[in-house]
Amino acid sequence: MSPIEEVIINKKSNINPIWIMRQAGRYLPEFREIRSKNENFIKLCLNPNLSKEITIQPLRRFNLDAAIIFSDILFVPYALGQNVEFKKNFGPKLSELNINEILKTKEEDIFKRLNPIYDLIKITLKDRALINKDLIGFVGATWTILVYMLNRESPKNNLDKNIFNHEYLEELISKIIYTQKLHIKKQVESGATIIQIFDSWAGLLDEDKKNKYIYKPTKEIVEFTKSLGVEVICFPRSIKSYKDFCEVVKPSAINIDYDVDPYKISKEINLPIQGGMDPKCLLLDKDDILKNAKKYLEIFKNHNYIFNLGHGVLPTTNPDNIKLLVDFVKDFK
Repeated sequence: MSPIEEVIINKKSNINPIWIMRQAGRYLPEFREIRSKNENFIKLCLNPNLSKEITIQPLRRFNLDAAIIFSDILFVPYALGQNVEFKKNFGPKLSELNINEILKTKEEDIFKRLNPIYDLIKITLKDRALINKDLIGFVGATWTILVYMLNRESPKNNLDKNIFNHEYLEELISKIIYTQKLHIKKQVESGATIIQIFDSWAGLLDEDKKNKYIYKPTKEIVEFTKSLGVEVICFPRSIKSYKDFCEVVKPSAINIDYDVDPYKISKEINLPIQGGMDPKCLLLDKDDILKNAKKYLEIFKNHNYIFNLGHGVLPTTNPDNIKLLVDFVKDFK
């Protein structure tokens, strides 16, 4: 059993497993080298050999306890036939929504578009760097996918309220959930050992709409994932109450972001906790990095805890600081 599974399943609190969101990314020179020759992000993700190499790169450098597949949450709209492209200095841009074509999308259409991701998982599992480590697959949460599909770009802090008036809103939500389940099932069948659900825009939703658009669909996805025999970690970023989310959704573990009080979380939530440290801390000097890491390790010392950040690694992070952090966490007693 892997260290992360020991924490989630066996509730061990005397070990400190660690992996880092966006651990495979722009802060690594070896990633930048591959990216410089592959400008189309979607095509890069759908190249199993290159995406496998990117997935494994951080494990060659650092003593991490998991790899996370090099992919993106927007492959659900892509699987449904909505064009997705990533524009430099802007982010994702999605095409106009053709709701009739999306609702007609069949299982075989989805798998045809996403099969390279499942090939990536299969070939990554063969790498010796993954011995006794997890390979994490993932999806975006239903709400976040819905926002991207209707907003057609990142909503930042401005959510178009008209999305709730879309004529086919309920049908689209059902189709997203259907596709999420297919994508998760195929990732697990291909060898993913843990699934993480990223709800990047959970913090944008008003309280009176959270049950319908966040709690209910996410709970359905969590229960489905657990039925496949794998653990599921949820990251409802910037949600106002992690406690309420956990009580309703009941994930295997919960990832917290950096603007919540970890001490309060440790008292309110009995589930295994993951994450929390601000990625900007990794831009500080050595002493301050270790001071911030120690804060989370001390607070969650008697809790089932997986060390991670409260968001992804920043592109300007020095890889030496990642090594410093990982070694410190692994040696902490």
